[in-house]
Amino acid sequence: MEAIRNTNEWLGASARALASYPAFALIPHPGIKLMGAWGRVTERSFARMVIKPGWQIPAIPGEDGQDHTVYPEPVVRRAFGDLVHFRVARREARPRKVLLVAPMSGHYATLMRSTVTSLLPDCELYVTDWHNARDIPVSEGKFDIEDYTRYLVDFIRHLGPDTNVIAVCQPAPLALAATAILAEEDPAAQPRTLTLIGGPVDPDAAATEVTDFGNRVTMGELEHLVIQSVGFKYRGAGRMVYPGLAQLSSFIAMNAETHTNAFVNQIFAEARGEAYEGDKHNKFYDEYLAVMDMTAEFYLSTVERIFKGLEIAQNRFSVDGKPVDIGKITDVAVMTVEGANDDISAPGQCVAALDLCTGLPDSKKAQHLEEGAGHYGIFAGKSWRLNIRPLVLDFIDEHSILPDSVKPRRRRRKAGSPGPDSNAHMPV
Repeated sequence: MEAIRNTNEWLGASARALASYPAFALIPHPGIKLMGAWGRVTERSFARMVIKPGWQIPAIPGEDGQDHTVYPEPVVRRAFGDLVHFRVARREARPRKVLLVAPMSGHYATLMRSTVTSLLPDCELYVTDWHNARDIPVSEGKFDIEDYTRYLVDFIRHLGPDTNVIAVCQPAPLALAATAILAEEDPAAQPRTLTLIGGPVDPDAAATEVTDFGNRVTMGELEHLVIQSVGFKYRGAGRMVYPGLAQLSSFIAMNAETHTNAFVNQIFAEARGEAYEGDKHNKFYDEYLAVMDMTAEFYLSTVERIFKGLEIAQNRFSVDGKPVDIGKITDVAVMTVEGANDDISAPGQCVAALDLCTGLPDSKKAQHLEEGAGHYGIFAGKSWRLNIRPLVLDFIDEHSILPDSVKPRRRRRKAGSPGPDSNAHMPV
């Protein structure tokens, strides 16, 4: 797969270089411009697949009129992932402490850059920054969903009991399990609130292409077809992984026509001289195409235990042989957010978490279904900015002990009700 990627990058670079040869200026043929445009788009696209994007968080405007620079700083370093704190220079710590649990599903945590940027003005923000498996030496050992859950337990315990956890997509069921572990073993360290956004807590609650694929393919077929060994050019040489390129192929195949049109339009824009470095296409695909490998044991255990075995959905999950009882959660307020048009974690999969929290009173449960929103929109798109973000912050405030002076004055509304204009949701 790396050979195919590298070859296509080379073909794009060759086409770009050939079309820019000065002699072709004497032949004003549109085919030459199209070849050069195809080369530039192809080279850039295939090169991005092995480059980890930077956070590049813009400065945060302060109440004093100053802009405050943001510095991502690891506060806990682990072999397979770090806990990163976004320190805002010359600003006092915000009372809302938020841990944003990024998914380990093929993309880097930077896919949530816009989510981070939107939360920073109101929160003291921490993010799980998972590492690329192809860069982790085999000597570091394995990493499966039990290890992932232990990482979350350690990160939450490190941040303290006033933490508000927001888990997006893949980590939603494991964040629920980590909270249950803390509720039983270390109640003083459990978070104050837990918000689950578009996660497969019960994959059988609503079928999607993802769940259908998991049910059709046996574990033996899956291991044979998609698990590969890291090549010798990377630090993790010899480690068995589910390649990010394979995951990217799956993502693109789900919306092949949309992606095809996007690239065709970009090639013509390049040929006309209308494309530029920071245009909408490049900003999106520079992030979307940057993929990371997952350890084979993490990918296979996710499919086998979360999707096929339904261990979280049926409250049968265990870590190190010890059962994890989600019913032990009695003090942590839990909220679920789903998108009506989510084709990855369909409505019903995430809200199932509330039924599992049998020890939690209804006053500490909340749910929201965002009409017209897809998977990406509920945590990073328009729906997140206009409707969901204000609801999540209100939910955190409702179950936190904060002085009134630090609570943003937002116009409150019930979850699920239609949102007014965007100004109604912006902090004053």
